[in-house]
Amino acid sequence: MIKEFKAFIMRGNVMDLAVGVIIGAAFSAIVGSLTEDLIMPIIGLFLGGADFSNYFVGLSSAVTATTLDAAKEQGAVFAYGKFITAVINFIIIAFVIFMMVKMVNRMMPPPAPAAPAGPTEDQKLLSEIRDLLASGAKAAKK
Repeated sequence: MIKEFKAFIMRGNVMDLAVGVIIGAAFSAIVGSLTEDLIMPIIGLFLGGADFSNYFVGLSSAVTATTLDAAKEQGAVFAYGKFITAVINFIIIAFVIFMMVKMVNRMMPPPAPAAPAGPTEDQKLLSEIRDLLASGAKAAKK
């Protein structure tokens, strides 16, 4: 069982996946900071100083706070500002991954042209008939 586990772990795909997950987690933290600390404040500035992290709707009359953390302590809230931030995070991550894939595809050599296809079954049969006719014509001339 240990040998099987070692063989499983040492396969290239598993190691590539592990590296991808670790880099993805670090990349997610960078994009989260970019969105929350740089992009959202600029968007908020253009929208009149709005802070998306505190956009919420209280789901009960007991919620009277003006900040999300305080409102959550008072009761249930619908925090749509955090959702907007998460959507922007996703769009940024998807765009960066798209650009990375595009760059890697550009760096990859073009695939080798496919070998020309051989004759079809019909062409093979016609060639045999031609050869038989040619050999029959030669035999008739003798």
